Amino acid sequence: MVFGRNSQCWCGSGLKYKNCHEAFDEKIAEFKRLGYKVPGHEIIKTPEQIAGTKKSAVINMACLDYVGKHIKAGITTQDIDDWVSKITKDMGGTPATLGYEGFPKSVCTSINSQVCHGIPSEEDVLEDGDIINVDCTTILDGYYADSSRMFMIGDVAPEAKKLVEDVHEAVRVGLAAVKPWKTLGDMGHAVNEFCKSKGYSVVREIGGHGVGLDFHEDPWVSYVTEPNTEMVMAPGLMFTIEPMVNMGKPDIFIDAENDWTVYTDDDSLSAQWEVQLVVTDDGYDLISW
Repeated sequence: MVFGRNSQCWCGSGLKYKNCHEAFDEKIAEFKRLGYKVPGHEIIKTPEQIAGTKKSAVINMACLDYVGKHIKAGITTQDIDDWVSKITKDMGGTPATLGYEGFPKSVCTSINSQVCHGIPSEEDVLEDGDIINVDCTTILDGYYADSSRMFMIGDVAPEAKKLVEDVHEAVRVGLAAVKPWKTLGDMGHAVNEFCKSKGYSVVREIGGHGVGLDFHEDPWVSYVTEPNTEMVMAPGLMFTIEPMVNMGKPDIFIDAENDWTVYTDDDSLSAQWEVQLVVTDDGYDLISW
């Protein structure tokens, strides 16, 4: 759509187009002319949308904070699901995973060799030495917040503890590579190089994603990319950084019985931290973590 310079900007700011996103659109057009993948207006978040997503993130992070204070050996992953469900509803939100494409629970709980999408169950009792990822997504007033954290149960083996800590650092490495008008390939490459330097492998088939107005939006975010590839990180682009990192090989498989839970093919440990951010004019703004 072509906007007149004196018409109101498409972003809803109320400003004239020439004083708001005209220069932005010109820059996007130049990147597109050079062959880059560029975001459309529909996935560039406005200040109002960013504010709404941050309110949703308050609930999302409250759930993970509660889990962090109460998780321990002897509890079940169903207990975690119950906590997340209650807190989310008590704070006025909705668990995004519940019913999503048939997923039966309000949160994902992935233990040890489970890479992601673990389904909470009364039968899954946490034991001393386990590592677990709790992945929470909240909807509030139509806005989606998404983040996950790793938790270590009791006396964890040194190599498992190191994996969890290194993957947390990998996310920070990814964040440091988020710079406006650079590419997602730059960020993904930085993450992958860091993980490889520690002797790990990064899952190839599953990555991050755009989020905010829907659970999964464009772009898909890979962490096995080359610099100067993938979508341009334009200000207003909102996405997750969530590398899934295996202690062994990157190969994975999906549980044939539930068609959800992803495992490492070699039964090695896997860890994942997830943050949600929006690109700004001078870097990024963390939304949920």
